[in-house]
Parts: sequence; structure tokens; C-alpha cells
Amino acid sequence: MPIIQVEMLKGRTIDQKREMVKEITEVVSRTANCPKEAIRVVIREMEFENFGISGVLKCDN
Repeated sequence: MPIIQVEMLKGRTIDQKREMVKEITEVVSRTANCPKEAIRVVIREMEFENFGISGVLKCDN
């Protein structure tokens, strides 16, 4: 059973998340040759204050 974890900054709509989960599931099903029913997708959203790039918090950009 593939379990895919997606970590991203907050800000996507529920419709965007639905489409992303659908597309990820389709690709993994096709490339890993497994049924869609066996695939799990976990979305972890981060606040901008909890993510830094080059020593600077994203919320400070």
C-alpha cells in the first residue's frame, strides 16, 4: 500500500487539494501498477512562520 506524504505551505483551496490527491493517486496507480484503492495521500500543511528558506522565515518575505 503506497502512502504518499505531501508537505506544503498553507493556502490551497479544498478544490485544489481534491485535484492534487486525484492526480497523485492516478500517477502512482499507473507507475507503481497498484489499484487506486490501495493508495493513501497525506497532506501536511505548514504555517508560513514554520518554514524557512536561506535562513529567513517565509512569513518575513
